[in-house]
Amino acid sequence: MSDVGASTQTAPKGGLARMSRRVMNLAHIMTQNGRRLGDRTGFVWGERAFTWRELDRMASALAAALAARGIEKGDRILVHSKNCDEMFVSMFAAFRLGAVWVPTNFRLMPDEVAYLGTASGAKGFLCHGDFPEHAAAATGAAFVWRIGDSGTFGERTLSDAIKAHAGAHVENVAVEHDDPCWFFFTSGTTGRSKAAVLTHGQMAFVITNHLADLTPGTTEDDAALVVAPLSHGAGVHQLMQCARGAKTVLLPSEKFDITEAFRLIEAHRISNLFTVPTILKMMVEHPAADQFDHSSLRHVIYAGAPMYREDQKRALAKLGKVIVQYFGLGEVTGNITVLPAALHEVEDGPEARIGTCGYERTGMQVSIQDDVGRELKPGETGEICVIGPAVFAGYYDNPEANAKAFRDGWFRTGDLGHMDEQGFVYITGRASDMYISGGSNIYPREVEEKILMHPAIGEVAVLGVPDPVWGEVGVAVCVPHEGVAAPSESDMAGYLATKLPRYKMPKRFFFWDALPKSGYGKIPKRLVRDELEARGLLDLNAKQA
Repeated sequence: MSDVGASTQTAPKGGLARMSRRVMNLAHIMTQNGRRLGDRTGFVWGERAFTWRELDRMASALAAALAARGIEKGDRILVHSKNCDEMFVSMFAAFRLGAVWVPTNFRLMPDEVAYLGTASGAKGFLCHGDFPEHAAAATGAAFVWRIGDSGTFGERTLSDAIKAHAGAHVENVAVEHDDPCWFFFTSGTTGRSKAAVLTHGQMAFVITNHLADLTPGTTEDDAALVVAPLSHGAGVHQLMQCARGAKTVLLPSEKFDITEAFRLIEAHRISNLFTVPTILKMMVEHPAADQFDHSSLRHVIYAGAPMYREDQKRALAKLGKVIVQYFGLGEVTGNITVLPAALHEVEDGPEARIGTCGYERTGMQVSIQDDVGRELKPGETGEICVIGPAVFAGYYDNPEANAKAFRDGWFRTGDLGHMDEQGFVYITGRASDMYISGGSNIYPREVEEKILMHPAIGEVAVLGVPDPVWGEVGVAVCVPHEGVAAPSESDMAGYLATKLPRYKMPKRFFFWDALPKSGYGKIPKRLVRDELEARGLLDLNAKQA
């Protein structure tokens, strides 16, 4: 498969020819590793280890098979799979052809996956054998191929396709900066998920930025553990690890087994992993944290939501100063702020900068803006907006969403926060999470931080509910630490009396065994609200059973 030649356009002024913005095809990462690090292990899943040379050949063979089935540059390939070797390789096979990789969260329902296939205009569907209903629902794809050894549906398996084209050498198709490579679906916190278009040029910057800001010094001697679906943030993380030839280690199953995770950290001398605060909290509070050697860890990256201060302190006490926070959305591929390990302080005090998500990422600019786009002064709360090379190319086939997401070139995150004089950003919460009680803006995160200081409380979600007098009032849904009895509502109110002004005090405290979580381990307020409604707890003025 030959490269496509670069084109030239004549610039309207300046006397210079405007050259095509030809960039590296991201699949070249695999090409590089295959020839420079061919005999080194690049990927481990269960009992199976793959060298970089094997992975490169698998990517070429799969690319050849897909090309023979009609996949061309620009075509979209829907991928619905648990983490496994074939899913990992499918990313590079798609990139190699200049096709667009369209992964989904494997926990989605069949109708949701069918919608994503239709919304993306997917031509082919690679579906894990454990999901026959999803394969049946995706009627818009020209073909369905099966991932893994289970199941009986589809034209063929990826394994058969790779074997049939073993030895095929497929060149990486020529791409330009704005050629799409990945449709990164938002988690759909409001309405339907949207396809954020990630491009080859943008992702080359993201890889460089991640390596500079998140895991500096990474080499082929490092190893990364994957504890989240490769379809989203973990996939971006692994792409940048591959760029340095670092080994990727998968958990042996989709079940998050904390003991197994720590065993793998010890066995493979894992140096970095990517997760979310709720999962990191579970890991450091698990007995396995004291049963296995985790001294090899240098960068334990958490993102997706701010981490509460009390949880930060526990993680630092258990793992040492190795935790790294970044703030970012799929639309900015994680590249908004970073709080490196060195700035995570164990003790409270001025140096701890409690509540910050860090400072601007390399090459990115953050602005706190009001409702009309005016930049606010340090300390003033507004919407966090960002510009820079990591910002996505827009939502696919969704001009209305694009119009709402951008203002004067700035991407509007929908997150509220403020910036201090030195440029450290503090997230107050999602704009949609804020509620107004008696004319005052209430930001749930501030209240949640105070509640989590109570020694009995391990998790909490605060949200506003309708009230006939105040417009809205707060309710706090609390989860006690395992084995700890829940305090009473009056005890909680008394505990917070000196920590919160009266107008910020939740009207009710509910105590549950667990909070609902998304497929990525986050705690979306919409799910908490749905559960409150299901339990008949939204109307605080109704007589409760």
